[in-house]
Amino acid sequence: MNIFLTFDYELFFGSETGSVEKCLIEPTNALLVLAKRYSIPMTFFVDVGYLIRLETESEKHRQLKSDLAKVKNQITEIIESGCDIQLHIHPHWERSYFNGQKWIIDMNGHYKLSDFEVEEMIHIVSFYKTYLEELTQKSVHTFRAGGWCIQPFDRLKEIFKEIGIRYDTSVFAGGYFESKDYFFDFRTAPRKSVYRFEEDVCLEKANGFFTEYPISSYKYSPLFYWRLYTLGRLFPEQHKMIGDGQFLAQPGRKKSVLTNFTWNHVSSDGYYASKLQQSLQNWKNDKHENMVVIGHPKGNTKFSVAKLERFIHRNYLENSFRSFQELH
Repeated sequence: MNIFLTFDYELFFGSETGSVEKCLIEPTNALLVLAKRYSIPMTFFVDVGYLIRLETESEKHRQLKSDLAKVKNQITEIIESGCDIQLHIHPHWERSYFNGQKWIIDMNGHYKLSDFEVEEMIHIVSFYKTYLEELTQKSVHTFRAGGWCIQPFDRLKEIFKEIGIRYDTSVFAGGYFESKDYFFDFRTAPRKSVYRFEEDVCLEKANGFFTEYPISSYKYSPLFYWRLYTLGRLFPEQHKMIGDGQFLAQPGRKKSVLTNFTWNHVSSDGYYASKLQQSLQNWKNDKHENMVVIGHPKGNTKFSVAKLERFIHRNYLENSFRSFQELH
């Protein structure tokens, strides 16, 4: 089994974005300790819009220069550790700014790439990829959409071909959510660990130009979410996130997951990490070749880091931990 440990390297997008130190630097360092200890690669999908906005805003607000230096230094450390950097886009950064004290995040009609006019969308994707490649001196060919909002894909197809994005890992089979700010619907996606596609990320096409490596999915019970919310209150030392920001609101989601079985991604964040080994076994039972795990440094907890290490220790000799930079 090929196991891809992936992490979206980003701040929060609610009313409080959190600090660079607690959302990125400290929790990512904990992950890099594991990568080095077991000599395995991880893939970090860097929120490039944040870095670009940090560059421009630091010219007006000197206190941001330290944040910019910390992030750039850590990206260098990620690469030097043998881990991978790929492209992650939250285009709302195009309309967000720093007011001298905090980031003001504008989500209204700007959260998804599809919210933008075609020419602006093309500029964002091209510029962000170029920026990341110049920063890392590495070729980038894999994409993950912010908030999993890759649909509709037909507007992205030609620009992705032009700039050399050949792989995507935004989909998780069975997933669905719709709100004012964002939308994804993967209920018809193939329940496979890799497939080709052309214009629709949920429609397999044998000779498609693009290859989807879906985030592995798991059917979570309401009991899982009752435990998740309860443990956070009873044992905050173990289950409190290292990240110090607030999530973007998802109206109705909490009630839904507490009352219904829900398809969601296999994740190393928080209590989700407790399902890593079971998810791997399920994936093997279904004869899949790959397992893609999503995580967020900001979503690390003491519990999840310990569970992730246990998972790596148990599996790194019998399975192949891979990164997307190995794909050709």
